[in-house]
Amino acid sequence: MIEKPRFEPRFLLPKYWLTWLSVGFLYAISWLPYRWQLGMGRVLGRLFYRFVPRRADIARRNLELSFPDMPSDEVESLVRKNLENTGIAFFETGMAWWWPDWRIRRKLHVHGVEHLHAAQRDGRGVLLLLFHFLSLEVHARLHGFVKPAVGLYRPHNNAVMEYLQTLGRGRSNKYMIQRRDVKGMLQALDQGEIAGYLPDQDYGRRKTIFAPLFAVEKASTTTGTLLFAHGANCAVLPVTCFRRDDGTGYDMTFYPEFENFPTGDDLADVTRVNKMVEFAIKQRPEQYMWIHRRFKTRPNDTDPDLYKR
Repeated sequence: MIEKPRFEPRFLLPKYWLTWLSVGFLYAISWLPYRWQLGMGRVLGRLFYRFVPRRADIARRNLELSFPDMPSDEVESLVRKNLENTGIAFFETGMAWWWPDWRIRRKLHVHGVEHLHAAQRDGRGVLLLLFHFLSLEVHARLHGFVKPAVGLYRPHNNAVMEYLQTLGRGRSNKYMIQRRDVKGMLQALDQGEIAGYLPDQDYGRRKTIFAPLFAVEKASTTTGTLLFAHGANCAVLPVTCFRRDDGTGYDMTFYPEFENFPTGDDLADVTRVNKMVEFAIKQRPEQYMWIHRRFKTRPNDTDPDLYKR
């Protein structure tokens, strides 16, 4: 468990001044009207598209691999929209970390919460399957208003950002666990906690299975979902959080828990998780984090790099 962060005098050293300046800028902007920030985010995303071509290239390649039948003009349009949403995510971080409860709570629209209540009925823990949508910081903050939860966490390399990030992400939830602390996660689930887990990125070859994801037949897929589901007395429940196009907030939707999971057939089980990932992405593909090299790990060292043209 990560303890509540404390301010340290070393955070004022000159090497952190640029960090404080950047954070102060984001904090000031976070008080602007919501729609203004969405507009600023889109502009920032267009700058990303034009001046940070590597990220656009990764998003483009991910979409080409996932949807090989999609016309090139549609792919390019989706890349532009995706980078705009990436820009919006920058400003959403400020909203998630610093907005007062009354301001951010009114942006929440919850659906299917009865599935969460049903999963907790017998006092079981709940392993929430989250996905890397660009509003993830807001999702974490908003979830605390439904039911405070526990989350896995990767420390930031910058000490000041580590302090601010831990403080911000813990505002409406319970506590965080180091992402490698498997025992701590299992204990939380056994104690009946709700714990978020993200199974949809490429984590390498360790503790993974190569399973289908969209048109890629062998995508590196973590078996962490199976480890937690098998090792703890918990339900496995997917949840999504999408930003509304009309600027009225976010739709958080809980889905029915996975029945008979895990089955013991690891390939079938992780494929089932990937099918849920596909279902979520197809709803709002422009809001997914396509700038991550999702298919970088290949089954064999000799396999060609899918990101080299």
